[in-house]
Amino acid sequence: MKKLVLIAIALMTVQAFAQQKKGESNKERAQMMRNLSPEDAATMQTKRLTLHLDLNEKQQAEVKEILLANAEARKAKMEEIKAKKEKGELQKPTKEERIKMANARLDQQIAMKTKMKEILNDEQYDKWEKAQARMANRGNEKKKEHAKKRMHEKKTE
Repeated sequence: MKKLVLIAIALMTVQAFAQQKKGESNKERAQMMRNLSPEDAATMQTKRLTLHLDLNEKQQAEVKEILLANAEARKAKMEEIKAKKEKGELQKPTKEERIKMANARLDQQIAMKTKMKEILNDEQYDKWEKAQARMANRGNEKKKEHAKKRMHEKKTE
């Protein structure tokens, strides 16, 4: 009986450490991606899309140009937020500011979609749209999980 209890405890301990490692590696990977230069990020994304959509040389160059512009804009925004945070000027946006940011993000997505439609053929574009929908869905699921976790933490307090 003692042996069974010891084995059960050992298995639970190993499982807890294994789960902890997974979370750490995701954070490390996310940090690494944040530290990439816009050129490196655009190159990596272009290569992923080339593998996924079977892009030709001309398409690769055009897609990389678009992705580079997006990566540079994203990096500039991150630097701006980081600077405000260090100065202590970062505040929660007002309702109007959130609406303005959401509209800007949606305008950027529409522009990206239009550009991609011009570059890709119909089959590639359909495949790209499905991948974008999957990514958006995955993001929404993670937001829901995070909200549930926060609600559960509030209940236990």
